[in-house]
Amino acid sequence: MHDQRLKDIVPFVASVEGGSFAAAAERLHLTGSAVSKSVTRLETRLGSRLLERTTRSLKLTDAGNAYYQTCLRIMEELAEAEAVLAAQRTIPSGRLRLAVPNTYGRLGVMPLLIPFCHQHPDVELNLTFSDRFIDLFDEGIDVAVRIGGSPDLPASLGCRQMGRERMVFCASPDYLARVGRPTSEAELLQHQAIMYERVDGSTKPWLFTTEDGYPHWRNLPHRMALGDVDAQMQALCAGLGVAQMPSWLVREPLARGELEIILPEQQPDGLALTLIWPRRKQLLPKVDALLAALEGLQIR
Repeated sequence: MHDQRLKDIVPFVASVEGGSFAAAAERLHLTGSAVSKSVTRLETRLGSRLLERTTRSLKLTDAGNAYYQTCLRIMEELAEAEAVLAAQRTIPSGRLRLAVPNTYGRLGVMPLLIPFCHQHPDVELNLTFSDRFIDLFDEGIDVAVRIGGSPDLPASLGCRQMGRERMVFCASPDYLARVGRPTSEAELLQHQAIMYERVDGSTKPWLFTTEDGYPHWRNLPHRMALGDVDAQMQALCAGLGVAQMPSWLVREPLARGELEIILPEQQPDGLALTLIWPRRKQLLPKVDALLAALEGLQIR
């Protein structure tokens, strides 16, 4: 039964991609009648019409399109499984899809990917920059770099935590010269805050650490709320107020003297940086090589 299912999938996919039973037959070295019977047998077993036949071409039904996408994933997984078993060679090759956060991807991940690409010229790297939650299976991602998100992952995903970002309060020297430097949490809360605005319109509260070492969050009035960390950084460097930022994001402006840290004793841990990948892909040489290259990621 299962063997027959796999046999029927190949003619169905070939018919869709070729646009006709004749084209599929030529590709598979079968007769057109054999291909047609295979697809009909598949439809009968599923109890659903997959293809609309015309004298000139084939067209997927809605059910057929959904089944076709599933077949493609199955065939891709089989190809990858064979690649793993046949990978006696250790040279990474083929297409590799990586998803990274927008800003951290540019500042933290790209410096590691450049030497990786030089070292592995047979790898075709497709890089997605996005701060939204990406489903690795739905979007065919091999490895994802995430900041934050749920720590509870399905068993089908591998995960490696790379550390936590450190949050710092900072402002420009010009702003501090004009307004004064706060020396306590109470004084800091009186300053003009530049907050980060979430997708739902709420603002991300500032995170403090109590004397007992416990975290506590403070919502406060603000001068600006920006939904982009790069825009938040521009406003901060322009002297428009005070912000709490991850240390990895302000490292270079601090080194250039464009920003200064306020209340250095208040540097609580923020979100975790994690590598995530489908476990079934872990033994692929290209994925293993990428995970090794990303071991150098830093977030503090």
